[in-house]
Order: sequence, then structure tokens, then C-alpha cells
Amino acid sequence: MSNPASPPAVGVLDQGPELTFPPGFRWGAATAAYQIEGAATEGGRTPSIWDTFSHLEGRTVAGHTGDVACDHYHRMPDDVRLMADLGLNSYRFSVSWPRVQPGGAGAANQEGLDFYRRLVDELLAHGIEPWLTLYHWDLPQPLEDAGGWPARDTAGRFADYAQLVADALGDRVPSFTTLNEPWCSAFLGYGSGVHAPGRSDRADAVRAGHHLMLGHGLAVQALRASRPQAQLGITLNLYPVTPATRSPADAEAARRIDALANRFFLDPVLRGAYPADLKADLRQVTDFGHVRDGDLAVISTPLDMVGINYYSRHVVAAPVEGAEPEAYWRAPSSWPGSEDVRFVTRGVPVTDMDWEIDAPGLVETLERVHRDYTDLPLYITENGSAFVDAVVGGRVDDPDRLAYFDAHLRAAHAAIRAGVPLRGYFAWSLMDNFEWAWGYTKRFGMVYVDYDSQTRIPKSSARWFAEVIRRNGLAAQ
Repeated sequence: MSNPASPPAVGVLDQGPELTFPPGFRWGAATAAYQIEGAATEGGRTPSIWDTFSHLEGRTVAGHTGDVACDHYHRMPDDVRLMADLGLNSYRFSVSWPRVQPGGAGAANQEGLDFYRRLVDELLAHGIEPWLTLYHWDLPQPLEDAGGWPARDTAGRFADYAQLVADALGDRVPSFTTLNEPWCSAFLGYGSGVHAPGRSDRADAVRAGHHLMLGHGLAVQALRASRPQAQLGITLNLYPVTPATRSPADAEAARRIDALANRFFLDPVLRGAYPADLKADLRQVTDFGHVRDGDLAVISTPLDMVGINYYSRHVVAAPVEGAEPEAYWRAPSSWPGSEDVRFVTRGVPVTDMDWEIDAPGLVETLERVHRDYTDLPLYITENGSAFVDAVVGGRVDDPDRLAYFDAHLRAAHAAIRAGVPLRGYFAWSLMDNFEWAWGYTKRFGMVYVDYDSQTRIPKSSARWFAEVIRRNGLAAQ
């Protein structure tokens, strides 16, 4: 089982915090169901698109799957005690759609719901507020077989599923997030095909993005009717997009990528319209005929909060004739209509994912959303880094990850000082887990997981984060 020993205090803040966060600031960690739960065929659960995708040859590193993952389904009480030992006051988790509603239609699977009832009860018993994400990429396979997110019907099915979850858990869960990172679901799942379900069609990717947002709006309406006191939001992965030079051509490249990465979702959800320049960029891909009257009003149904996942910055340059596009998530069809834009590396430090470390970009992102889009409370619902970790003498020291958290929390504090209504921070991730197409080769966790024994070992970053939570602040530099 796990060994959630209470982490020792860390001396870095012994002089007392000089950067204090607001009273009531939410300190948490985040996970996703398919990445940690395992028990893929237990308790009435049926396959999701990630079960299918990960079992296809060549789709994930070394053929890794989430069949067992971190075995959280069986070890949940120990994992919650570990959260409590770290001092978390919030925990953001996702519900597995095929565990709750096998096949994506019909009545709820009570055995599946019972797992989440036990999880919520365990969290509350330890003074940890549950933050529930309805969709973190695990679409039931039968819905994919019927067309997936490019099919309009999937949006309505998602609202039905949201209602089932709200009916079962809404009396004890104060905060619901509808979607996690719909950009990834749409453009990596149906564009480049590097994520489940592994399809590659530019028009389908655009349709999927729209229907994800339509499902979000319908789910918000269903949740609002069922649980009027609940705090409702969406989580978007956002990036500052910077031109590589001051040239007009590079500025145009940045505009195009910003439209796809950020404004494709921000504008419909928070303004009720697609940007005109985005629609012009996509005119060779789609005529937007899939957008029906009333859709944007549903998509922009008022929210109570906005979650932002932040990891890095995009630096882009104008196309060069004959140049080959980069691979993986920057693959050509991840950016429909702008496949020829170049993503530029700057030679700055990177994580094990090869993502540039850019804490100031977090300030830019938070300020932009607040300035240009909304006065709603904002939450950093994911922020973290993958590095290579090793157990030495029973400990895991991860100074690079600790430094990453420190820099980004200082950026979060700077945003608050600048007037951004930032209300909480959820570290990604609580524990090492199945990192999608990368399998178990990338470690994002504050807690080390030995996948053979399922032993949990809090890393030095976890012990540091526990002290930040205890002090509600950081030492001045």
C-alpha cells in the first residue's frame, strides 16, 4: 500500500512569509481519472476512447495503458490521507464518464457512483474541499463509435451525464468544472491524432471544439437547474503567444496561433461569439455550418469562475517555404489553417516534456483573461512540470520541480498584486501517473509512485508545498 508519512517542515520559509496570499486562498492538487484510477474493467466500468487508443499498437510509449495506473480506485483512502498530510484544502479530480454511465447513455451505474461518493466523503472527513471535473478526456467508446465530439449529439449526451453526477454528488460538492482543456480534446484528439481517439481531420477537429463547448453550455444549464448554489466553471489551457521577431510576418503568425490556442475557446465561452479573424483563418477548413442558431448563447451561459491551466509560452514565426512542420502536439493538423506557422525554441531551460519554463507568461495570461474577458474569480487549475526523478536512500529530491513551483507561485502572487481576482492554485499533479501518449515515462507528481509496488513517496517539492500551504505564503527573494 502507500506510505503517506507526514512531511517534515522545510526551512526555506522559516523567516516567515513576506509574500502572503489572500485569506481563504484555495491550495490544492489535481489529477484525472484515467491517469490514476486503474480498475479499468471493475465496478461496471466500460471502455473509454483512452482505453481503446492506448491498446492500439504504437499509440503510446512502450504500449503503456491506464489499466492499472496508480491503482487509486483501490488505494483511495490512503491517497486522501496523503493529501491531508500535505495540508491540501482542495482536491481537483475528474469523474470517469464510462465508470458512471457505461456506454455514455442511460441510467447511472450506481457502483461507479459509489466510488465517487466514498471519495467525496473521505475528502470531507479530512477537511478537503472536493473540486469535481466532469470531463478529462475519457469519452465512452460507444459515443466515439457514434461520431464522437464532431457529432452534435455528443453535446447532449454530456449534459445528461452531468445531470447524473450532479444528482448523486452535488449536495456535497461545491465546485464543478465541465471540461478540462477542450483544445487538447479537439485538436490533439481529432486533428493531429496524437491523443485519443487518434483521428486526423481538420474539419472534424473544429467541429469537435464547437460541440465540446456546446456540451459545456448545456451541462452548465443542467447543473444550474439542479444545483443552483454550486460554483460552475470551465478549465482552459491558455498560452501567451509571442512573435519570434518584431517583423509583421511573425506578428501575423502569433495572431493566428493565438486565435486557435486561446480565442477559439475564450471568445465563445465569455463573449458569445467566434472571433472574425479566426473564422477567416479557417475558411479553407470549414464554413462553420455546424454552428446553429442559439448555440453561442448556450455556450456563453454565465459562469461563476474560470479555471486556467498554464505550462508554457508559444513563440512562433512566419512560415518558411519548404520547411517541415514540427512533430507531436505541434504536428501540422493540431493547427488547422495555420499548419505552416513555425514554433521557435529560444534556448531557455525546459522541462522533461521539452516545454520552455516561462513563469512571467503566467502573469501575462492571468492579466489578459481578467483585463480582456471577465471579472470572474480565476483559479490556476493546473500548473506543474515533468522532470526525471529517482529514489535515493528512500527519498526523492526534485529541486527543479520545486524551483518551478516557486517561480510560478511568485508569478501568481504578482498577478494578485496587479488586481487579478485569483482565488486558488492547484498543482499538477498530486502524484506521478499515466501521462497520456507518453505513458509512464514522464513524471509530473509531487508524490513519487513506484508503479511496481504502488508505493507513494512525497518528493521534496511536496514537503516544500506543504509548508507554503501552512504559511499561506512565500519568502521574499
